[in-house]
Amino acid sequence: MKHISSIAGGVALGSAGVVMMSVLSGCEAPQQEIQNRYLVIEQQTNGKYIVVEEMPTEGPNRAIIREKDADGKTIERFMNEAEMKALAEQEYQKVQNGTSETVASGNSSPGMGLAGTILAVAAGSLLGNMIGNALMNNKNFAKRSSSVNKSAYSRSAAGKASRTSTRKSFFGGTSARSSYGSRTFGG
Repeated sequence: MKHISSIAGGVALGSAGVVMMSVLSGCEAPQQEIQNRYLVIEQQTNGKYIVVEEMPTEGPNRAIIREKDADGKTIERFMNEAEMKALAEQEYQKVQNGTSETVASGNSSPGMGLAGTILAVAAGSLLGNMIGNALMNNKNFAKRSSSVNKSAYSRSAAGKASRTSTRKSFFGGTSARSSYGSRTFGG
């Protein structure tokens, strides 16, 4: 009988360990993977820019900029990651100074300047996740960044985010629940 009780105690301890590990793994903060992007940015008639195409890429960030010349012809030029990063850093300095249109309120015209558009769409992948998250926590920046990205990829990602809800878990924390599955983790 002594042998059976020690086995039962080991099974209970092992089960408790498995439950504890699943609870702890559910409480970890989700890691947002930074995805590089390939963008097509188009100049509007008002001189501002919007993103018309966006695709995740395994390679470096890069963009095609479509602008109108003096004759009204569309000209396309390539922008590499170094150029995009330089523009994003300049615009981020304006954000820090409070002079960037990306954080301005009340501007309802579509689009922003080229640097603001690049910062709004690719801040995390160009300048780092911490800066990208800090910017997205600014209500004006979040609103302006969503207004410049007209790509199908962005609309698809926004749709997935809106189908995710938060609810109370068994362990008292909150958990994200997606309409695609019903797996719940405590937190």
